[in-house]
Amino acid sequence: MLPGVESILANALGQDPPASAVAEKRDLLERLLGRLAHEIRNPLSSLDIHVQLLEEDLGALAPALRQQVNGRLEIIRGELHRLTSVVENFLRLTRPSALDLEPVDLAKIVNHVCELLRPEAAAREIDITAQVAAALPRVIGDPVRLTQALLNLLINAVQAVAAKGRVEVNVQPVDGRLVVMIRDNGPGIPPEKLSAIFDPYFTTKPEGSGLGLWIAQQIVTAHGGNLTVHNAPEGGAIFTLSLPFRTEGK
Repeated sequence: MLPGVESILANALGQDPPASAVAEKRDLLERLLGRLAHEIRNPLSSLDIHVQLLEEDLGALAPALRQQVNGRLEIIRGELHRLTSVVENFLRLTRPSALDLEPVDLAKIVNHVCELLRPEAAAREIDITAQVAAALPRVIGDPVRLTQALLNLLINAVQAVAAKGRVEVNVQPVDGRLVVMIRDNGPGIPPEKLSAIFDPYFTTKPEGSGLGLWIAQQIVTAHGGNLTVHNAPEGGAIFTLSLPFRTEGK
């Protein structure tokens, strides 16, 4: 979402717009992002081609000058690739993939994601623990997408804590829903930024892209669930993901 566009449209629609207005606003933003991404990608492709042609022309230069120009072209190439990555992220936001639904063992996914991140967490002296209730019911969902959402949330938690930090994951059924709580003992989220934490490209960390939490929320919402965040009284942030129990055909 482009900075400022969401707030402008929200003000135009009012603080509590009807569902139809929200859907119309979302459609407008998606079309805007898609158009902008395509308009940017065309000149980027042209620039990339000309960089390649310049590299071919370097053969006619003296060795010393060729080395100097090569270094500058490498910087240009790197920046072009970075811009291309930004454009691709825009396009992913405007092309939500359909869910490939099947019975999902959420406990298995949570344990798998924790194991994936433990080596990186250990290198940062961060402890990841998981407490999963026994005999959890399966839900109908897309295991690949749910894995992506949980991975994004765990990465966010690991990035939020300092060395010798802690990330705790708890999974249990609550009132007909499967609830996953991801808690860290980092500094928490500034109160004035809580309302924007799921906005695309919003980040409080220099190493973050600002898309992880947005993507996680979109995946959870597509499954009929919700994703919220609040600061714990004793410090740190708590992300709560909840999915409804669903069976085949419902």
